Amino acid sequence: MRATPEEIVRQQWLKRLTHQLGFPRELIAVEKKLKELPHLNCSEVPDRRLDILSYGKEAAPSCSLFPLLLIECKDETLSEDAVNQVIGYNHHVKAPFIAAVNLEEVHFGTFDRSENKYIFRSFLPSFKELMQWVNRKL
Repeated sequence: MRATPEEIVRQQWLKRLTHQLGFPRELIAVEKKLKELPHLNCSEVPDRRLDILSYGKEAAPSCSLFPLLLIECKDETLSEDAVNQVIGYNHHVKAPFIAAVNLEEVHFGTFDRSENKYIFRSFLPSFKELMQWVNRKL
């Protein structure tokens, strides 16, 4: 069976995440339905499937997992619809970071409470950088 164009994008990003950006493989969920996510199993969620979700692991005291970065993969130019799709999924997932990606583009976002909107950048930080940012906020 031949991979779809979106699957090729997803596989390329999984390689980048693990090989270049230091995301631990064991903390990455791929193509999961929202209702299959452990932290959402008792919630009312739409019957939708996410592309990539990286979890973070709290250093102390409970060492529990939490959603860190939600990624939506596209095989086309990134549009406002793609960004809105990942924002919509994140309404349920509640990850502090989101991204819409294709093979050439990255729209990496964080929610700015003071402006009440997502602020986007055109790069994806490393796992270590995201964890440092989250730990400073705790």
